[in-house]
Amino acid sequence: MGEASVKTLETRTDVSSPPVTEVEARPGGQRTLVSRLRAPRRPRIWFEVLLIAVSYWTYSLIRNAVPEQKAVALANADWLWGVERSLGIAVEQSVNHAIDSVTWLIVGMNYYYATLHFVVTIGVLVWIYRFHPGRYAATRLVLFATTGVALVGYYLYPLAPPRLMNGQQFIDTVLKHHTWGSMASGNLKQMSNQYAAMPSMHIGWSLWCGLTIFAVASAPWARILGLLYPTATLVVIVATANHFWLDAVGGMLCLAFGFTVSRAWFGSLPHRLPRHPEPAGPHPATELLNRFRR
Repeated sequence: MGEASVKTLETRTDVSSPPVTEVEARPGGQRTLVSRLRAPRRPRIWFEVLLIAVSYWTYSLIRNAVPEQKAVALANADWLWGVERSLGIAVEQSVNHAIDSVTWLIVGMNYYYATLHFVVTIGVLVWIYRFHPGRYAATRLVLFATTGVALVGYYLYPLAPPRLMNGQQFIDTVLKHHTWGSMASGNLKQMSNQYAAMPSMHIGWSLWCGLTIFAVASAPWARILGLLYPTATLVVIVATANHFWLDAVGGMLCLAFGFTVSRAWFGSLPHRLPRHPEPAGPHPATELLNRFRR
């Protein structure tokens, strides 16, 4: 009886524990450098704060360094306005004037345009960092790639916003209502490139926020808010005469590029990655630094 029990235990052990090769037993196994770089890791707060700060500073520097080609930008705005009119979607001026007639609403939209673009984006990054660390790097890469390709658009296609067009009667709502915070009007306009309206990163970033919340959040109300946020942003950028409808399309295309880059690198869309990263050993960059210290 004891002999039969031993055989049974041995059989179970063989089935449940497949042989482990020497290579698999070593940390990292046979994984290449590229596969190790792609592996989702738990983000480090100091590195992320530094990375985001440097990246946004670089983005602002490059965006504002693009030559302000006023004549070309105004000509492009006239052409784009003509395209929208031919398509029957040139309603920006009507929306601008209609909402401007409701003072409390347009003033609120001015502050919305100046603040939520940054507040909500940073909030979503912090939320993903805190509660979905395994998806954070891929989600962050979407945002970075989206913003990076937008810089190419600013350089190749300078575009004046509707409020700066000649002879079209658009209202610059920030100047009219003396609201603060906009880098595109008033005393702060010298600090920002006025002719970088295409693509709209207000749409690119807000749609990134909305889709991320919709894909990851479990609460129905949060998912609904996620979809409403880019929708409200679209109304705001048009009502304040900062963008055309087609600028929003440009922002959507940039976001599609960002998701493509992230999927190509991580092999999956961000929300399909594990919520918590699996142990992947030290980062190759950390190993390299340790070698230099020795």
